[in-house]
Amino acid sequence: MEDISDFFPSDTARENLIAVQKLVAEKTVVEDDFGKLRLIAGVDQSFMDDRIISGIVVLKYDSLDVVECVHSIRPVNYPYIPTFLSFREGPAIVSAFEKLKNYPDILMVDGAGINHPRSAGIATHVGVALDVPTIGITKRILCGEGKEPVEVGEANPLIFEDKNVGWLLKSSKRSRPIVVAPGHRVSLDSSLSIVKACLRGHKLPEPTRLAHEYVNGLKKKKSDGS
Repeated sequence: MEDISDFFPSDTARENLIAVQKLVAEKTVVEDDFGKLRLIAGVDQSFMDDRIISGIVVLKYDSLDVVECVHSIRPVNYPYIPTFLSFREGPAIVSAFEKLKNYPDILMVDGAGINHPRSAGIATHVGVALDVPTIGITKRILCGEGKEPVEVGEANPLIFEDKNVGWLLKSSKRSRPIVVAPGHRVSLDSSLSIVKACLRGHKLPEPTRLAHEYVNGLKKKKSDGS
């Protein structure tokens, strides 16, 4: 059994990281492997100089009331390189997740899931590393194509290499569609239905929307010296 550090190696040579992503893809489960949904969480990151703030907000699934908020602050040890985001942001997410007292049944991650050139977006990577069900939410397509939905609530398949790897979802009237994809231990259909259940008239579902607000609030406080 791999140690969690195996998924975030200190050797960041490109070929080594691609090997890790291959391992992640091999271990990914795109089927529902979770029980009754009681708690759902969102995670997002913000950057402050050479540090990364990762914040997790846990909510009750039925009411979307906030149950817990935790965060971690870690040094940035890897540059921003498209398709390798998990090596930059993943360790901070893991660090924050380990502080939780209320573990969510599903974690929504600001980033790609299986909708990734090597089927190992950050939502998938973190899900496999922590062995928790995850869903990826992004504002832009990383790979694949799909017909843009027009009506609020409409979703169309995102296709990459002849496979359905997620959905283009029109989440609110005034915004462009978001991309929803399974991360780990969640099916294509459930990833869409769960995200829809968490929409409250904004572009992002409440778990990731509130996580975004949370980390940006933390960044402002720390920038102000409070």
